[in-house]
Amino acid sequence: MAEPHLAAVVQLTSTADVPRNLRRAAELAERAASRGAMLVVLPENVAFLGPEEEKLQVCEAFEPGAPPQGPIGRALRDVAKRTRVWALWGGLPERTTDPTRTYNTSVLVDPAGSLVARYRKIHLFDVALADGTTLTESRTVLPGDAVVTAETPVGRLGLSICYDLRFPELYRRLVDQGATVLTVPAAFTVPTGKDHWHVLLRARAIESQCHLLAAAQWGSHGNGRTTYGHALIVDPWGTVLAECGDGEGIALAELDQSRTERVRATLPSLRHRRL
Repeated sequence: MAEPHLAAVVQLTSTADVPRNLRRAAELAERAASRGAMLVVLPENVAFLGPEEEKLQVCEAFEPGAPPQGPIGRALRDVAKRTRVWALWGGLPERTTDPTRTYNTSVLVDPAGSLVARYRKIHLFDVALADGTTLTESRTVLPGDAVVTAETPVGRLGLSICYDLRFPELYRRLVDQGATVLTVPAAFTVPTGKDHWHVLLRARAIESQCHLLAAAQWGSHGNGRTTYGHALIVDPWGTVLAECGDGEGIALAELDQSRTERVRATLPSLRHRRL
């Protein structure tokens, strides 16, 4: 039986200042590693959260198996080598063949600094909220089309990003591919976060019978953007194991795969599916 392992989720207040964001992300990843985390999940927009058009100036290529070429990729590699942990970096601006749009890409880096998996956000956040918040992600981002899982020492990860959380069919596909741990790096707005964040995360964990790791952006990012925070870790029964409060920081919890096995055996809803 696999031994339990510690995992951490990071809560950041990223801005348009890429070097500052990467330094702060590294500091928090190192803090999590010093406390025993084997896997660290960092939030969406971890390297850049600023005017959408400026993403084109900082986007990079993130190719599994290829050495990093840009400052973001090199920072990911260097953090992994210093901490010797697995790290899932939330939505990063990935270069595309379209000169006007990037991908919003989550990348998994192993302790040697190698990029071992890449997920491009499928569902893009195009909304006009009642409080006046209007975001049109598809204006500057291309959607991905691949469902991605990856094997790690803490379990098989199922990768997703932020708005994907509202589409349970994606998580069914991840579980069908063997996922036992779901990752949701996010930058939820305050109006949607206060009403839906905890409900959706717990629902995805319960219906998928997986641990769920949700890293988050928090606070004011400039350019009128404010996010909800509350990075948290949920177990397969829907119990919140750890959660960040206000401000930047980390939350840690033990992921016990035997817990997943017991939940799936006691309430075998995944085997009872008819549709």
